Amino acid sequence: MTTTGAHQDAAGTVARGWWWWGRRRSAVLDVGLAVVSALECAAEGVGSAQSAGVPVPVGVLFGLVAGSALVVRRRWPIAVVLVSIAITPAEMGYLMGFVGLYTLAASEVPRRIIAALAGMSLAAVFIVTFVRVRQDITAAELDASSWYVPLMSVILSLGLNAPPVLFGLYIGARRRLMESLRERADSLEQELSLLADRAEQRAQMARTEERTRIAREMHDVVAHRVSLMVVHAAALQAVALKDPQKAVRNAALVGDMGRQALTELREMLGVLRAGEDERPPAPRAPVAAPVPLAAVGRAAASAASAASAAASVPEDGPCLDEVEELVEQSRQAGMVVELRVMGEARTYAPDVEQTAYRVVQEALTNVHKHAAGAEVVVRLAHRGDEVAMQVENGPSDGAAADAGLPSGGNGLVGMRERVTALGGVFVSGATDEGGFRVSAVLPVSPAA
Repeated sequence: MTTTGAHQDAAGTVARGWWWWGRRRSAVLDVGLAVVSALECAAEGVGSAQSAGVPVPVGVLFGLVAGSALVVRRRWPIAVVLVSIAITPAEMGYLMGFVGLYTLAASEVPRRIIAALAGMSLAAVFIVTFVRVRQDITAAELDASSWYVPLMSVILSLGLNAPPVLFGLYIGARRRLMESLRERADSLEQELSLLADRAEQRAQMARTEERTRIAREMHDVVAHRVSLMVVHAAALQAVALKDPQKAVRNAALVGDMGRQALTELREMLGVLRAGEDERPPAPRAPVAAPVPLAAVGRAAASAASAASAAASVPEDGPCLDEVEELVEQSRQAGMVVELRVMGEARTYAPDVEQTAYRVVQEALTNVHKHAAGAEVVVRLAHRGDEVAMQVENGPSDGAAADAGLPSGGNGLVGMRERVTALGGVFVSGATDEGGFRVSAVLPVSPAA
């Protein structure tokens, strides 16, 4: 056979190839049933032709043509049932009527059409049976009761029509249920795939945020400590021959700052290693096809590992109490710094205190880099529901030697990211006097 593309049968499914059959065995089944039905109708056509007084070959040929209509039962079930009803008066096509009613009831044909055709078939079988049984009783000269003929007609008509219709309705309902469950399973698989993609995106975002946070921490530590070390090293070089004692003090300060920078870097690297150790190991080789739910689990585990790495930040980081020590380090490097604290000092959440400390630290680092010899005022204000900090420097002293510190251009960006991440406000810009001002306000809730 040649294929004619895709067709939609009465059951509502799309069939491809083999004309309207979806599979080869369906075609073989229908052709086999059509052959059996044609032979049955041909055999029954002999008696019908003799009763009607027509040539027997005509009755046989009519039976073959009518019975072979069963081959199109999947494509046109209504036509098959109508043919079976039409040949019922000739007392042929019982197999066609049985199979046709089953196919019709199991298809997607509207219920009212199924009921109408089933009623027509029931009425046709009842009438033919009623007439045939009455003729047989009369010919046999039997004295049957008045209820015998109607009862036999009802039993035979129901026996030939009710079972296929009821079984077809059951199979159709079961088929629709299976299709509905299959659609729901496909929809659930798509949803799980979407959830897996979203979880993977969240995990990627968490990893990106963690890398950004670590980069900010390392920038703050390296930029400030190393900047001070470079300034002290320059001062050490300048006074090494003139004032040996001051040179010794500067050398000690450089050593202390180097050790502090190494300690903070070691802590952050420890956090990174801990985050890598907590990640689940990747599977060596897949043993089965990937399941969307497993993808969701892997993505969620990845996000959880990134979150755990972020949560493993040391609690004993820098705080506001260390701002005075920070200012003193800048003073020892030769910077004129004034610290002004307003309001009653309190203890805040660790992330708030660390952010406030880093803002002051980065602002002082920028002064070391870009405004050598400038006077600096550090203001720290404790208010009711917020803490504010401001670092303002005047114009740089032209006579002061420039330390030649490189700038990556990320200091202000990192400060802004830190402050906005906590819902605060960050403002920076040049002053009218030729200096620079960095201001930040953080919403706070006092720590218990």
